Amino acid sequence: MYELIRLDKAYLWPPKKIFIMKLRFFLPAIALIVVAACNSTSDKKDNKTDSTATTQSHDSMNHNMNHTGITVPALPGIPMGAKVFFKNLKDGQTITLPYKIEMGSEVMKVDTAGGPVTEGSGHHHLLIDAEDFLEAGTVVPTDSAHVHFGKGQTSYELKGLKPGKHKLVLQMADALHRSYGQGLTAVVNITVK
Repeated sequence: MYELIRLDKAYLWPPKKIFIMKLRFFLPAIALIVVAACNSTSDKKDNKTDSTATTQSHDSMNHNMNHTGITVPALPGIPMGAKVFFKNLKDGQTITLPYKIEMGSEVMKVDTAGGPVTEGSGHHHLLIDAEDFLEAGTVVPTDSAHVHFGKGQTSYELKGLKPGKHKLVLQMADALHRSYGQGLTAVVNITVK
């Protein structure tokens, strides 16, 4: 009734034949499932979404959302008559280092970073040999050319600059380090002895 089946020089009984036939069908199916799971297109879709988001036009982006989906308050407007200035530096001035820079503001309250975004308040940043101002809403970079005063400081000891001409920019930003733009900047060109 049962015949012996030869498979690789071994004789198998029919129950083993059924098992081997099932393996022939199920192993490729399992392998296909594993390959499909490892090469899931959901990761590729996420990457495509991220890369296309960076190429969208600036105007079409939602600036009130951060990467976690939490609503970020809009950048407050600049109150009438608000300005920032260097209290003890004039354009073209020659200084020796170390030099204590004093920063001032009118109408704007100097506050700490990281708190709530409040209209009419912000904190200073010193841009050293960098841009003349940061566009409104641009987060001030954190590097050696952009000094943050997030604790509400109004003075800073300038040191470490090489002798020669340098540009200093005082830039005010909101509690989230977003620049108020050109309207709240002061620029001086100095010479270090």
